[in-house]
Order: sequence, then C-alpha cells, then structure tokens
Amino acid sequence: MSGNLLTDHPELYEAQFPDDDRIAARWAEHVLLRHGAGHRVLDAGCGTGRDAHWLHRRGRDVLGIDLAGTMLHHARTRHPGPDYRRADLRAFDLGRTVDAVLCLDSALLYCHTNDELTGFLDSCRRHLAPGGLLVAEMRNGAYFLGRTDLLDRPRTRDLTWQGTTHTSTTTLRVDRAAQLLRRRRVWTSDAGTPPVEQHSAWRLIFPQELRQVLASAGFEVLELHDGPGPRTEPAWRPGGPEPAGTADGDRLHLVARLPPLTSP
Repeated sequence: MSGNLLTDHPELYEAQFPDDDRIAARWAEHVLLRHGAGHRVLDAGCGTGRDAHWLHRRGRDVLGIDLAGTMLHHARTRHPGPDYRRADLRAFDLGRTVDAVLCLDSALLYCHTNDELTGFLDSCRRHLAPGGLLVAEMRNGAYFLGRTDLLDRPRTRDLTWQGTTHTSTTTLRVDRAAQLLRRRRVWTSDAGTPPVEQHSAWRLIFPQELRQVLASAGFEVLELHDGPGPRTEPAWRPGGPEPAGTADGDRLHLVARLPPLTSP
C-alpha cells in the first residue's frame, strides 16, 4: 500500500468520511447566499470534488483546485461539472476571477508557516472580485489551550471497503514550537498487508491571530465563530440556529470580505 492511503484511494476517503447529505456544501451555499456572493466559486483544496459538484449542480460556476492528482482524477470522473485543476493553495495563479473562495475541512491549515498563509491570502486577493468572500471552516487553535481530550490517546476506527476491513489508529499531539497539530495514523487490514503509517499536520491558528492576519491582507472579517457548522456536534442543518458568536469550540468558521469598489 501507499504511504498516503486515503489520497491514493479517493473511494476509500469518501467511505471513511461520508457526507451523503452534502452538509458541508449545503452549509457553504447557505453562507454564500446569506452574504449575497456571486455565482463564481473557487473550492481551494477540493479533494474528491463532492462539494464542488454539489455547488455546480446548484448553478454555480465552480473551479476546484487540489495538489493530489488521484483526487482530481476521481473528481473529474465521479463528480464532473466543475473545472478541476492541479494547484497548490499556498500559492496559485489560475488566470480568472471568482466571487468567493471556499476552503473547507481545515484545508487552510495546511499553510504551516506565516509565509505560506500569506501566500494563500495573497492568492485569494488576486483572484477575488471586489467585495468577494473568503469562506473557511477549520480546527480552532484556541480549543487546545488547556484541553487534552483530543490529544495523546489513540482512536481506532474500522471500515470495511471492497471486502477488506481496514483499521485506522489515529493519534494527535500538539507541537507547540511549530504551532502545529500533528497527526499520526496507522492503517492495518485483515488482508495481511504491511501496516501503513501516515503523518500530517495542521497549523494551529487562534481567532485573534486570524483576525490580524486577515486585516493585514486587506480582508474585513464578517463572521468568526465556532458553530454550528458542517463538522460540529450537533452539525449545522438547514433552518437551524444561526451562528452563536463564540469562538471556543473545536471548529472555527470564517467569513471575510474584500472591500468593494468605491465610486471616485
């Protein structure tokens, strides 16, 4: 098996993280409608293309970018419609303008350094039309201040896929010096294949830090809260309560806007 089992097997990724009701895409559409965004959308870190495809079917002009070629092939084959391109969200030049950039499921947190985060925001600013939106949902760095309930204890999950039972054992730890949440995941299976060990990390960004970074990049923060959202408990649902306004939970939800054109 590959060292990146989920990226190399997008069908397994979708089985491991099901979203049959497309709650993430529905939440994003709700936010875009509430803030009056135009129809052109960039899904940065689109993965398997599930959300991009749903938004496309809602009538939006969707461009999806990702670094994983296997994910993009799956997206074009199984979730067609959007314009899928291989690009790095930390610095991209797509030659077109959009009305909103989506960055879902902590994709923004793969910007590990200040330069990478600045590169992402600069790229967003170049591609967004005046008044365009940045909509993101991610893990909340502030949640890990004094809390250890998600850390340092392995969590095991079984998934049967194509007749094989795969077991993932995941451990999270905080790398304070690098300001990263590091994840170690070990895969085993009842097929007797050797274990596969994967390592990844997310930047731990605190709400006030995020406000400062966005202001420096020329964005106005319209919303910054911990829920409800597509991956909160309970999850966001159509017709449910609007954001509570706090920023203390495991997830952080962001809506920021570039200034609109002003009349001379």
